[in-house]
Amino acid sequence: MKSISVSMARWSARHPWRAIVGWLVFVVLCLGVGSAVGMNSAKTADYRVGEAGRAEALAADGDLERKPTEQVLISGLAKSGALDRTEAESAARDLTARMQRLPEVAGVAAPLLSDDRAVLMVEVTLKGEEREADDKVDALVEQTEAVQRSHPGLLLQETGSPSTSKGVDQQRSDDLALSEAITLPVTLITLLVVFGSVTMAGVPLLLALSSIAAAIGLSMVASHLSPDTGVGTNVILMIGLAVGVDYTLFYLKREREERARSGGRLGSEALVELAAATSGRAVVVSGLAVVASTATLYLASDVIFSSLATGTIVVVLVSVASSLTALPALLVQLGKRAERTALRRARRGKPARRMRGGGDSGSGGRVWGALLRPAARHPMATLCVSVLGLLALVAPLAGLKITEMSRDTHSRDIPAMRVYDRLNAAFPEQRVTHQIVVRADASRAAEVDSALREVARRADADPLFAGTRPVRTSADHRTSTLELKVPYLGNSDEAYDSLDRLRDDFLPATVGRIAGVEYGVSGDVARYTDYPAHQNGKLPLVLGALLLVTFAMTVYAFRSVMLGLIGVVLNLLSAAAALGLLVLVFQGTWAEGLLDFHSTGSIGSRVPLFLFVILFGLSMDYQVFVVSRIREAALAGVPTRQAVLDGIRSSASVVTSAAVVMTTVFASFVFLHIIEMKQIGFVLAAAVLLDAFVVRVMVLPSAMLLLGEASWWPSRLPRVAGGSEKAVTPRSAVDVR
Repeated sequence: MKSISVSMARWSARHPWRAIVGWLVFVVLCLGVGSAVGMNSAKTADYRVGEAGRAEALAADGDLERKPTEQVLISGLAKSGALDRTEAESAARDLTARMQRLPEVAGVAAPLLSDDRAVLMVEVTLKGEEREADDKVDALVEQTEAVQRSHPGLLLQETGSPSTSKGVDQQRSDDLALSEAITLPVTLITLLVVFGSVTMAGVPLLLALSSIAAAIGLSMVASHLSPDTGVGTNVILMIGLAVGVDYTLFYLKREREERARSGGRLGSEALVELAAATSGRAVVVSGLAVVASTATLYLASDVIFSSLATGTIVVVLVSVASSLTALPALLVQLGKRAERTALRRARRGKPARRMRGGGDSGSGGRVWGALLRPAARHPMATLCVSVLGLLALVAPLAGLKITEMSRDTHSRDIPAMRVYDRLNAAFPEQRVTHQIVVRADASRAAEVDSALREVARRADADPLFAGTRPVRTSADHRTSTLELKVPYLGNSDEAYDSLDRLRDDFLPATVGRIAGVEYGVSGDVARYTDYPAHQNGKLPLVLGALLLVTFAMTVYAFRSVMLGLIGVVLNLLSAAAALGLLVLVFQGTWAEGLLDFHSTGSIGSRVPLFLFVILFGLSMDYQVFVVSRIREAALAGVPTRQAVLDGIRSSASVVTSAAVVMTTVFASFVFLHIIEMKQIGFVLAAAVLLDAFVVRVMVLPSAMLLLGEASWWPSRLPRVAGGSEKAVTPRSAVDVR
């Protein structure tokens, strides 16, 4: 990895304009090719897991799958006013006629009057799959609005899965715009503080944004191998800005340090090559670690995890590439400009301007010296106290409750969700639908029909259910379905109890007695139940692979089994503490007002595993960068104790700057409406702060100070004769092995 980073940097430094233009061409090509091939979005079948997924597949084979539906509520203008039945029925007829003429509509049900006779509902069934229905909503809304204009004395409102999904997508888009509006200025200000130059501050930001643009284009191409679920762009923006700025920052800061150390004796090309051999190598190792750890998400066999993994891997690889190609070229051009400016000032007899960002002297160095003092003086006590503190944060993780986030947990700022609440109140029997799907030989169709009728009879006598629809049978008589209504919200205990009643009692006693039959229950509640179960089944495989990959990457990077073990333990502790904090904040209600959310008493089912994997990868940023500086000092002849303190102190400012940038990016997602994105943003921001200011400042140095030379086991670092406790300037970074 060292030779790759140095070779690429050397070529870019010697041909800066070729490298810069080449990078811009690469970005444009990625966007062009991506736009040409388009995004391959995941289909309904891609989301199927567990019994619910198998039942949906059986129904689809028999052309009996549930179709996407929209509900239009017709009521009086006043909330408590009586409904003008004559006018409402006229509006319903007008609406039905309009909807039936639309090519997107498969059918319109007869109007249904609520028990309180205040609301009339018209249900419209759309053609095609659930995941493709969003684009058809506008045509239906247009007809609903037309009927509303024709009947100004009534209130017409539309809801349904397609309109809700469309509303969530729009909200996500608006939220991302808000996140960018917060993140970009704060990131720029942070970089201005670090470098004291608009030009130098703009370099990391521009490279990160160009990397994001290229990654978005490449993700479109990658979606034809692993379909996109609509979350890939979110991840690319979030992870891309964080790691893109960080990788550039690592490189820039090292170039500044080498420039300050050389005192003008080295040219820009040599300085860039020195930076490439140290920070450039760290960037490559860190990037590959993030990629390798994120790739373990593919083992979850879930289309959303695969989409998240693809987006993360693509943007990280592109960010690494930009830091090894475009960045060295830009640094050379900027360095030559600075050298010309310095030469002109020297000719005029003016002192050279001091370049900022080259070290940790001054107040910053004193602050980090104070932070490191406990670990330096009392490593055992510091290790015990800090580990116990992190374990205290891990404790709430024992009460983790995960649920599939559904329509019942979406933000009520979405208009369709407010109408959905009205629908649930007026028509409680419409809240949940279970679909029983049975497939058997055509000769057993009569037996299947009889068994399903028995299920319907039992459900009619059970208060958990609120009625059934007639049995439907496929044209080949091999597949039959029965739909049962449940008058409870999808996230209620009663809804889950009704599913258990079907799966554990009704079906085994009826359909299950038919020889050679396949059957299952699908529907929203079945999905909410089966997905966490599917994920829990994959969890040991993913986590096992994650621990193994992290250990292997650390051992490969530093040739030390001991550091590999330390890295795994620290990453595990850091990630678990952050997730424990997530449970503490989001499963309770005490922080609702502070973070503007409504607690569901649970964590999104996909959040913990995704975050665990991403946190392991991001933790390698600091692990690789800090340990690289420690190892560099040790290779220069500094005893391990002093190397640990010098390495952490010398990397303090860049770690601080990187942590501030990452925290800003992730914290901006806390302002979003979508509860899962809030949870992800919060825990990533918390994890970065814990990792940068607790794990890398207290736990890591304490552990390495206690281990001493054993930290490098089984390697034996070569020593320079005469090594002392004083800090020794490392030998040329190009020579670091």
